[in-house]
Amino acid sequence: MMPEMTVTVAGAAPKQPQELRSANTPLGRARVARGWSQDKAVRALVLLADTWGWQVASEPSLKVQLSRWEHSGSRPNETYRVLLCSLYRSTPKELGFDQAPQTAKGMRDRISTLEALVENLTATLVAQGVQA
Repeated sequence: MMPEMTVTVAGAAPKQPQELRSANTPLGRARVARGWSQDKAVRALVLLADTWGWQVASEPSLKVQLSRWEHSGSRPNETYRVLLCSLYRSTPKELGFDQAPQTAKGMRDRISTLEALVENLTATLVAQGVQA
């Protein structure tokens, strides 16, 4: 049986490492669910590609790309989709790769719909006597 031990830390407590964050997208959530930073995910992508004998971009370029992919600014090509699915042990659908990228017209339509909702909500609140 081990004796009871008390640990005393002198001085101020160390600063907690920054909390992992990501875009609220399937790909971003998959990375954070594994407890990985973007740097760690990029290193893992490079190692996996090396293991398979596949050529991929440099780590700094991949970090930029991963951020774009997580924020839905662009979609990974087939090589990276296969790597990411393997890395996160997920299907393309689970990582959001089955969703068509949104077009500029689609974004304008969505913005128009949201603006109309805000106008309707504002009108309703004003009619109820709430100041806008």
